[in-house]
Order: sequence, then C-alpha cells, then structure tokens
Amino acid sequence: MESKRVQSRDKKVKRKEILEKKKTIDELIKAASSQLDHLHSFTPFRHYQRNGLSVHLESGCGDKLSSPVKQYIQNLLMVNMEAPYGSEWPTEEKSKRREMVAPESRYLFVREAPIADGNGSAEDKGPMVGFVHYRFTLEEEVPVVYVYELQLEPCVQRKGLGKFLMQLIELIARKNRMGAVMLTVQKANLSAMNFYLSKLRYVISSISPSRVDPLTAVEKSYEILCKVFDDESKAVLEL
Repeated sequence: MESKRVQSRDKKVKRKEILEKKKTIDELIKAASSQLDHLHSFTPFRHYQRNGLSVHLESGCGDKLSSPVKQYIQNLLMVNMEAPYGSEWPTEEKSKRREMVAPESRYLFVREAPIADGNGSAEDKGPMVGFVHYRFTLEEEVPVVYVYELQLEPCVQRKGLGKFLMQLIELIARKNRMGAVMLTVQKANLSAMNFYLSKLRYVISSISPSRVDPLTAVEKSYEILCKVFDDESKAVLEL
C-alpha cells in the first residue's frame, strides 16, 4: 500500500514538472513572438558592407505587410524556388502565400543602402534585395526558431550575405532562449544543401524523413536541418 502511495506521489510530482516545463516553454515562445523588432538588440547587424555590397536590414510582421512587399515576396519565391520544387510548385506556392501573412510570421528584409543625390540627401529606402521569414515555434516540444525562407536576389548571392543573415537568426534564437534553429531544404536544391550542411554546419535532424524512416524517405523531396544550442535539444532533434 505504501509503495502505491509513493508511486502515486511520484507520478503527481512528475506531471507537475512536465506542466511547469510546458508553461515555461509556452511563455518563452509567446514573449519572443510578441517582439516586433528583433533587430533592436543587434544594432550592428542592421548593416552589411562587405564584398561590394552595402545593404541594411529592417524587421517586419506577416500581418502587417504592404501589398508591394507581398508581391515582392511572391515574385522572388517564384524566381528562386519554382525549379527546385518542380511539379510541386503550384501547391507549394499556395501554401507559402498563406504562411507569408500569418500573424506569427516574422521577417528580416534586406534593402540596398540608399543612394545620396547631388544635394547630399538620400532616398528614404533603397530597393529590396531579399528577406528571411522565420517563426518561434515548437518542434518535438523544443522551442525553436524555424526559418521558413531565406531568399536573396541573384545579384547579392555568393557574397556572404546569406551566412550573415543566418548568423543573425542564430543570435536572435539564442537571445530568446530557443533550443535550436531549424529549416526545411529541398533535396533538389543542391546549392542550399551544401550551404547549410558544409558552410554553416547544420545537420539533418532526427525528425527529417530520411532519419525517421529511411526506406520511405526516397518518396520525400526534402530534408529537415537543424543547429542545436544545448544537450537537451540535441537529444531530441539530433540523436
């Protein structure tokens, strides 16, 4: 009888610990998502001037995008992603349009630095040349930053900007006490796979189709990649 009481007490304690942990994680995600400008804590990262590029960053939210920005996102997605998705693109495009304007969607927009005119003044904003779309969410009960899109125009690719943006995303994730950064990459997008796996040292996650069930993974066109920041997250998302 005493043994049963002990077991019951232990179960209640464990259940309480699980609920408290879930509450803490939910509060982390809520707090991170409530911030409208994640660049506020990273002022030096608002500008990128290397390899012949001079751009600046600004933050955005999915439910506050202007019509021209929405159209820009759609156009750049088509330019960069129609080929990797192949026959899946029409379906994926519809899905991406819905994801684009979700209230929980957060953005880093990349604009060319304004050009000063002959009077020494500058335009308010330079043209947009890329963006990152990300969210704070849960994956296997681990709080993560999930990068939905990293899209750059061809003219600013291969100049270190993509790496710079992902490093910024990792800083944002760490500051907000997320356990990892995650993203999905099309297998057909070989340059992207090499970029994340080789240059940024991401790994194929344990929740990616090729890890979950290698026999049926050949039917899937994508891999889920991650970079974890602590042992607890690693045990869930990597091993």
